[in-house]
Amino acid sequence: MTGEADRRPGIPSRERGAISVADRVVAKIASRVAREALSRFTESAGRVPPGRRTPHVTASVRRAPEPNAAGRDSESAAGGQVVLGEARLRITVELGYPSDIGAQCAAVRREVTERLRAWAGMDVPELAVSVERLHSVHSRHTDQERVR
Repeated sequence: MTGEADRRPGIPSRERGAISVADRVVAKIASRVAREALSRFTESAGRVPPGRRTPHVTASVRRAPEPNAAGRDSESAAGGQVVLGEARLRITVELGYPSDIGAQCAAVRREVTERLRAWAGMDVPELAVSVERLHSVHSRHTDQERVR
């Protein structure tokens, strides 16, 4: 990405500014996208209590290395879009049971990866989705947390 700032050699790169996306911003985007992806699975979403539908996300963001004049690999890797960094994510969800757990986790992985690239310019080389709790129809009507 060449711009006017790249053509002014008298200004050091650290003084020209940079774009960075904070860990909490990436986590908030991922949480919202994961919630949207899971809401499409109506058979599962109806079994999870309202207070437990928001996925918990832990994010670790690393800035992309500064592009050098010889190679613009951060632009070419994203198909012309500038990559601002890498995000490694761990998403913890609670799902309804019985349901297609694999399909729900795959949807979360796919949509979070696509939207973080589009919205925040982040590559997601590592994304782990873990299921913390399954909510059964039988356990919802009792005061117990588990079905025994």
